[in-house]
Formats: sequence, C-alpha cells, structure tokens
Amino acid sequence: MAAERHPLFDDLDVRALSRRPGAKWSRVEPDVLPAWIAEMDFPPAPAVRAALARCVDDDLGYPSWDGRSVQNPLREAFAERMRERHGWVLDAAHVREFTDINQGLQAVLHVATRPGDGVVVHTPAYPPFLETIASMGRRPHPVPYTPDGDTWTFDADRLDRELRERPARVLLLVNPHNPTGRALRREELQALAGLALRHGLLVVADEIHSDLVHAPHRHLPFASLSAEVAARTVTLTSATKAFNVPGLRCAVAHVGAAGVREALAHPTHLYGEPNTFGVAATLAAWRDGDAWLAELRTVLARNAALVGEELPPGVRHRMPQATFLAWLDCRELDLDTDPQTFFLKKARVLLNDGRTFGVEGEGFVRLNFGTSEGILRDILHRIRNALT
Repeated sequence: MAAERHPLFDDLDVRALSRRPGAKWSRVEPDVLPAWIAEMDFPPAPAVRAALARCVDDDLGYPSWDGRSVQNPLREAFAERMRERHGWVLDAAHVREFTDINQGLQAVLHVATRPGDGVVVHTPAYPPFLETIASMGRRPHPVPYTPDGDTWTFDADRLDRELRERPARVLLLVNPHNPTGRALRREELQALAGLALRHGLLVVADEIHSDLVHAPHRHLPFASLSAEVAARTVTLTSATKAFNVPGLRCAVAHVGAAGVREALAHPTHLYGEPNTFGVAATLAAWRDGDAWLAELRTVLARNAALVGEELPPGVRHRMPQATFLAWLDCRELDLDTDPQTFFLKKARVLLNDGRTFGVEGEGFVRLNFGTSEGILRDILHRIRNALT
C-alpha cells in the first residue's frame, strides 16, 4: 500500500528549493542534496504566512510593546501555551524575549557565571553551544550519551561523583536532545533536578524542539517538576524549529531564577528585542498553527521510519524520539575519510560532520529528514548506492 501523501509537505520541487537564497540550499553545488543544517524544507504554516503578510500591509513602524512599560504579547502567549500543552502554570512576568536561543544562553552565562566556571552539557552537543562555552571561557563538563539498546542514556550517578570532585555552576540541558533525538523521561529529569539542587546548579533548559516529540513519547518542561526546580531554571524556547521560521530570529525565556532575572533587566537594551515579524509569526504559530503542526508531526514520524528502513548495512541508527534529525553511526564502515566528506563526494549529499558536536561525534553524521518523501528517498538512495 502506498504511503499517504501530504500535499503541504510532499509537493516540494528540488529546482524551486535550489533557488532559495538561504544557507541550506545556497551553500551547496547544484547536484548536491542538502540534509545538513537544522532547517526543514517545508513552507511555513498558512497562519504564519498570513500574519507576516498583515505586517507588510498594515504597519512596519515601532511596535506598541517595548518590553517594559507595555509588555510583549509573547509573554502571555507563552504562558498560555505551556499551560494548555503541558499543564505548566507560570508567571508571564518572568518571561523575556531574545532574538534566538544562542543569544539567550550567552546572556544568561554572562550575568550568572564567570570565566572558568563549569557548564555541564550532554554530549554530543549542538555545535554553537560548545562554541559559546569555549569562547566565553567557561569550562565544559561533558556528560556523554551512550548507546542503550535502541536509544541513548547517560550516567547520573557518575555525574554526581564528578560534581563532588569538580563543582560546576550551570547545567545546560538540551531536551529534546540535538543530535540524538532523545526526549527525557520524568525519572531522568527528576534525577537531573536532584543533582541541580544538591550541587547548586543553575539550569538552562533549551526546549526548542519540544513541539516535535514523536508519539508515544512526550515532552515535560524541566521547570514544571516543582517550584523549587523552577526557581533555579531558565527555560529557552522558540517557535522557529517546529514552525520552520528560523530566519525570523525570535525566542523567549522563562527566567525562574530571580537573581538572573534581575541581572537581565538592566541595562534595558543590551540584550536586544525580537522584531515585529518574529513576534507576529510566533503568535500566529502558537495560537493558530497547531493543525498544521499536527500534520507536520505525522510527516516527520513517517520520514523517521523511512530513514530506519532505508539506511544501508553498516550505518547504525537509533530512532529519534523527537526532532527531524537522525544521528547516524558510520564507525563500522571502512571509509578512507570521515563520513561527511565521503557522502558529499560519493553520494552528493551534504550532512553535518559529527566531529563538530564534540569528540563523541567522531565517525557520525547528522541527517536532516525534514523534507518531502520523494527528496528523502533520493537522499537515502544516494547514500546506499555510495556504499555499494
């Protein structure tokens, strides 16, 4: 039986995509299929496109909100979304805006840590986060994800022992995790919460992929575990991943840690503000985009299964529990170079080099399956043929 087609997501044309000026398609040669940067190929939700058109037609002047005397509407919208989707009741007054997740992380580290302070982070890790830790002079404290059957796990007891010997200041928690696709269970989050309380860690929780968790898995906001946990947590998120509008540069942070919240309040303009387009798109996505999101999640679950079915022997793969990213273990292949270079040269497919995710990424590549079924089949066919 043929798989169900989804016209909004499967009617993509490679020729049209190749004319896009954005990074994903413009940085490859014409015969290369890009499956690298974490950006999907799908057009934005109709509600988002309509909201952006209204901005152009109605008013591109200064917005009515300024983040101080008149609060940005994203704050209440975020609080409402967390309450409705996750049962997490939060104070919208503790929410502030950033242009993106990376800026939010750097701002928090700037006000809450000093050079030399330890930052606990699961590895492999999102490359810009590793770059941030290094460039700001903070000390990375890696917590490796290791294979556990058909998924990935980490050793909380080992981390507890290490923190007694080498104290850290921050736990940078990426959940759902990029690149492995892990969506942590309640008991795993509770173990990390216990460590944060015991060792006095500020938790920065990047939950940008939370809308892209695949059934039967679910997302649990870290700060929702308890009031005590929320009081030492900064939650960073954005609509840009799930609704595929990364260029609009808009993110929010629930700053539960009072000291961090106060430090970020002054000076008022140092950390910037999102623009009118980013706010309008985010509000439309969160308020009117869930039907589109539900169909997207169906497409991504289908594509994730297709990756598992069509990968060639020798490439190991654990089904991601979230995201549109597959973390491919190529260490069993007898390649004469790193796998990213091999597949670019032999398959004409551009993947992310696992080494940029830290030492645990040696021999891995990350594949982006956020595209149409036809393009994904072509990508997987090229990868398979390159190994025959």
